[in-house]
This record gives sequence, structure tokens and C-alpha cells, in this order.
Amino acid sequence: MRVFVTGATGLVGSAVTRELLGAGHQVLGLARSDKAAASLAAIGAEAHHGALDDLDSLRDGADAADGVIHTAFIHDFSNFEAAAQTDRRAIETLGETLAGSDRPLVITSGTAGLAPGRVATEDTVPDHRSVRSPRQDTEAVALSFAERGVRVSLVRLPPSVHSDADKHGFVPILIGVARRKGVSAYVGDGANRWSAVHQLDAAHLYRLALEKAPAGARLHGIGDEGVPARDIAGAIGRHLGLPVTSVAPEEAAGHFGFLGGFFSLDIPASSALTQERLDWRPVRAGLIEDLDKGHYFTD
Repeated sequence: MRVFVTGATGLVGSAVTRELLGAGHQVLGLARSDKAAASLAAIGAEAHHGALDDLDSLRDGADAADGVIHTAFIHDFSNFEAAAQTDRRAIETLGETLAGSDRPLVITSGTAGLAPGRVATEDTVPDHRSVRSPRQDTEAVALSFAERGVRVSLVRLPPSVHSDADKHGFVPILIGVARRKGVSAYVGDGANRWSAVHQLDAAHLYRLALEKAPAGARLHGIGDEGVPARDIAGAIGRHLGLPVTSVAPEEAAGHFGFLGGFFSLDIPASSALTQERLDWRPVRAGLIEDLDKGHYFTD
């Protein structure tokens, strides 16, 4: 299958690209720069020059493919609403291009705002009266194409997609805060939970979704259902040789910056239904095990 992959050189997309190539698929990867195009060519993928906000380039890429995996997202935390709108327009463009073809379209969403305080499952519908995640606003848009002849599916990812390639995710940010502050902190009693998945396990799920997920499927790329925040802080403190301490909820924003409110959330999630439906199993290291390998702490 010839697959158009957006975000093909990002953390998730680069692993998806390698997973697809390893399974015998051809990859047409969206590339914003000559450097990105060269990195795709180096691993045997074809580059398609364009960008997430260049809708013509998205149409051309999708039109030239047997299926699409959309992993790209502009991670601009200073203007997340604008990034979410760009994502929505990209999904609408990809869906319109594939309409009536029965070709697969795999969209990326997240689990973080689904069900704070309880375990989110694949059947959980976003509740925007509680914690709102802009990426989840696009779920209904994406799934609407299932009625228009697109085999669309969602892969919801957890707050942490971890591996030795993770340089800009939430865990590196937490490590940076600990280094600057001289302590590794959690919020309150630290019992709130974060779900996580290894980058390579997530990549495998995207391939399975492309190959066999039915139209309208919601899938969860979850390895660790819920890692207590105090355990994450403890692992960071251990490796940096820093004390581990609690920060009061009202002080979280001052200590962690934009991540303060998010790191205090209790947002576990399950992948039990995904594992059952697609025979997918997360087999790589969990988050704490990955932290204990030490690669997150090398300069």
C-alpha cells in the first residue's frame, strides 16, 4: 500500500514511517524542508513537499496514496486554539479528498481530556464541560467521513509517548523544570495518574489501524494505564540526584509554567478494547522503565 503520512519526521510519524516500510508498504511523507525530505529519503521513503496549512499539498498527497495516516500537529502551546483549527482544516481536506473511495484515513487524537478522574476507554466520548482538549474537537469531524465512504479511524494517544527519540515532549519539559528549580516536584499528593505508551508500540498500532480498523473505530495507544505523578517525579529526582517534593495545587502554575495544570490532572486511560479488537499488544518498556534506562538525562 502507498501511504501518505503527515508528520512523517516527527516523534510519532517517524516511527510510523519506519513501521510501514518494515511491513512492505511504500511511504509518501509530508516534508516541510529539504532537511526533512533528505531524512525521509535516507530511510527509503518518498518526500512530498508541503505543510499542514498548505491544503493543496495535502490534497495532492492524499490523492496520490492508497491510504493516509495523519500524525502532524503544530505544538504551539502559546496559541493552541490556532493549532487545533489548522488540524481541523487539514482533516477536513484529507477526508474530502478520500470521500467515496473506501480508502483508510487514520487520525490522531488524545486521551487527556476524555474522562478526568476515571479511566477513559475507547467508548468514552469527549466531555467538553470538564477538561477540554482541542484535538478532541476534531474527532466528530473526522468520524463524519465514515458515512462518506472513508475508512476513517482515530488513534488516541496518551500525554506521554516516550522513547530515546523523545526530546520535546512533556517528560523532557518536566526534566528541564526539575533542573532549573533544583527539585523534582509533583502536585498535591501526586496520586493523579498519567497514561503513557512507547513510541514503537504506538507506531505498530497506527499500522494495524491502517490495515484493518473498521470505519468509525476509536483506538487507544496506551501502554501504561496510569502512572502516578509522584512516581514520574521520583524517577526524575533519582536520576538527577535531586530531592522529590510536593507543590501545592495553587502553586503548580508558578512552578511548572503552562504544564502545571496539566501535570496535576488525573487522566488514566485503557487500551483493553483496542487490544481485543486489533490484537495489538504494547510490548516495549513502560514509562518508568524507560526513564530508568537513563537516556532522558543525557545532554
